[in-house]
Amino acid sequence: MAEQERHKAHGERAIGLGGGFISPKTALGDLDAGSAAALIAAASDVTLIADADGTILDMAIQNEELLIDLDGGRDWIGNTLSATVAADSRAKVLALMQDAARSESKWRQVNHLASDGRSVPVLYCCVQLGQEGRMVLFGRDLRAVSALQQRLMNAQASLEEDYSRLRDAEMRYRLLFQTSSEAVLILEPARGRIVEANPAAREMFGAELRDVVGHGLAPRIADPEAAATYFSAVRAGETPEDLTVRLVHGRREVVLRATAFRQDSTTMLLVRISSVHAVAAASSLSTQKSKLLRAVESAPDGFVVTESDGTIVTANAAFIEMAGLLGEDTVRGQSLDRWVGESAVDMTVLIANLKQRGVVRFFATTLRAETGAAAQVEISAVAIDNGKPSFGFAIRNVGPRLRADTKAARALPRSVEQLQELIGRVALKDLVREATEVIERLSIEAALELTNDNRASAAEMLGLSRQSLYVKLRRYNLGDLEPTERD
Repeated sequence: MAEQERHKAHGERAIGLGGGFISPKTALGDLDAGSAAALIAAASDVTLIADADGTILDMAIQNEELLIDLDGGRDWIGNTLSATVAADSRAKVLALMQDAARSESKWRQVNHLASDGRSVPVLYCCVQLGQEGRMVLFGRDLRAVSALQQRLMNAQASLEEDYSRLRDAEMRYRLLFQTSSEAVLILEPARGRIVEANPAAREMFGAELRDVVGHGLAPRIADPEAAATYFSAVRAGETPEDLTVRLVHGRREVVLRATAFRQDSTTMLLVRISSVHAVAAASSLSTQKSKLLRAVESAPDGFVVTESDGTIVTANAAFIEMAGLLGEDTVRGQSLDRWVGESAVDMTVLIANLKQRGVVRFFATTLRAETGAAAQVEISAVAIDNGKPSFGFAIRNVGPRLRADTKAARALPRSVEQLQELIGRVALKDLVREATEVIERLSIEAALELTNDNRASAAEMLGLSRQSLYVKLRRYNLGDLEPTERD
C-alpha cells in the first residue's frame, strides 16, 4: 500500500511537471534496442533518428502510401535533415533541433519533396536522447489534412467566384431596371404592395421613390378591381390578355403586362406599364414586319435561311419550286449544297466569305433540281446574328438573262457603232470568236436556204464535206437531223 501511495505521489508530480510517464523504469522495465526501436517506429508515421548535427542515422516509415510518395526515403540516411525538405521548411528543421536541445517538444510542419516534385506535408516533433545529442523526430502524415484544406480553399474560391458572378449579374440587371424607358414595378400581390419601381414608373405616377415603394398600387389606378382580378389570374398561372387601365395621375391610359416569378417562397409579379400609344405603335411595327415576311415568302426569287454550317432552317415557295420539291418539310434540316453549287466547293467558299465579311453579292453558281435539270443562279447572302449565327440566301435564276446576253453578244454587228458598244463589255478574243461563229452559222443557214435544205449541195457550196457539215449542224442545232445523221 505504501509503495502504491509513493507511486501515486510521484505520478502526480511527474504529470504536473512535464506530462511524462509516472514511473517509466517500473512500467517499461529493461527494454533492449530492438524493442525500443519497434516502440519508437510504431509511435508515428515517419520516425527519423539524427545526430547533433542533424545528419540522419536511421529512419522508419509505417505509412505505405507515404513510403511510396517519399520514394522509400532513399538516399536520406547519411544526409542532413535540411537536404530532405523543401527550401521553405529548412528554417523549421533548425527550429525543431533547437527545441530538442532546450527539451521543448513543439510540433512543426515541414514539407518533404516527393519523387514527382510534389510537396508532402509532415508534422514533426523532435526529442533529444541522452547526452550525446542524438534526436528522434516523430512525424505525422498531414496529406489528408492538406487535401481537406485544399478542397476547402477550392470550395471557398468557387463560392467567391459564384458570388462575384451573381453580384455582377445583379448589377447589370439593376442597371437595366433603372435605365429602362419602360415603367417597371416589382409587386407583392398578396398585399398589393410595390416592392421596387424604376424611375420611369415613378415619373409615370408623378411621385417620389419614398411615395411609391412600400405603398399599394391600387390607389394609383382608376379601376383597382379590374387590376386585382388581372393580377390574381397571373398569380394563378393563367395568361390573360394585357389589361388597359387609366391612371389616377394625369388620367392617362396605360397597358399592364404582368409576369409571375418566385422569390423566397413567395410569388412576386413583374409588372410592365406602357402607354396605349406605344403599344399601338409596336403593334403597327409588328404588322409591317409580318407583311415583309409574307412578301419574302411570295417573292419570285428563292430565299433560304440556314444555320452557320449551311443546314436549311426555312425556305420560301420559290426555292421549293426551283429545287423541284413538294414542300418545305423536304428541305428543312438538309444541307443547302445538296441543290446549290456546281460542287461542294461553291458552298464552302460562300460560307467562308459570309463568316469573314458578313455580306456576299452576285455569287454566280448552279442550282440542281431534283429532276436533274440545272439552272444558272446568282446568290446574294447575308450573315445574321440573332442570338445564334445564321445565314440568309437570296437565289435568282439568271439563266434566261444569260441566254439573252449571249444572243445579243453573238449578234453580228451591222455597223461600227454597234461594234464600239461591245468594246469593253466583251474581250477581244471572245468578240472575234463569237463573230466568227455567227458568220459561220449565218453562212450555213443561207446555204441550206439556197439549196432548199439539200445538205449535199449545201456542203459542196460551202466547200465542206458532208460529215463536217453534219458536225456544224449539230453544233449550232440547225435543222432536224435523222438518227443515222446524228451518229
